[in-house]
Amino acid sequence: MTKSIWINLPVKDIAKSKNFFLALGFKLNLEYGSREDSACILIGESNFVIMLFEESLYESFVDKKLAENKSGTEVLFSFDAESVEEVNEMAEKVVAAGGTLYGKPGYKDGWMYGFGFIDLDGQRWNMLYMDMTKVPLG
Repeated sequence: MTKSIWINLPVKDIAKSKNFFLALGFKLNLEYGSREDSACILIGESNFVIMLFEESLYESFVDKKLAENKSGTEVLFSFDAESVEEVNEMAEKVVAAGGTLYGKPGYKDGWMYGFGFIDLDGQRWNMLYMDMTKVPLG
């Protein structure tokens, strides 16, 4: 029976990517060891696992070359926030850590507040605060 799921991401420079995610407040997990070509990052209270692998190591796992993600995207990683202020603070952390905003913090549909960013390797992420008292019903 499956017990957990995690995401594997290729990165150009493991040290820079690890520092980027730690600057956002994510946690380093040494349970899976400590190597120079990979890192395990935990996100949120549930400790969702993101495995970072230098590109050559990643390619050896999947037996394929990496796709070009600068001209398109296939995945959007989303995580929640507890407040508008938390969204704004995270957007500032992303920029300070070297990430790029593709969507500035703002409201969508009157009940969601969020922003989107691109990490150091071109992966797209977004953070949302959802005011469940304003969700349109029926």
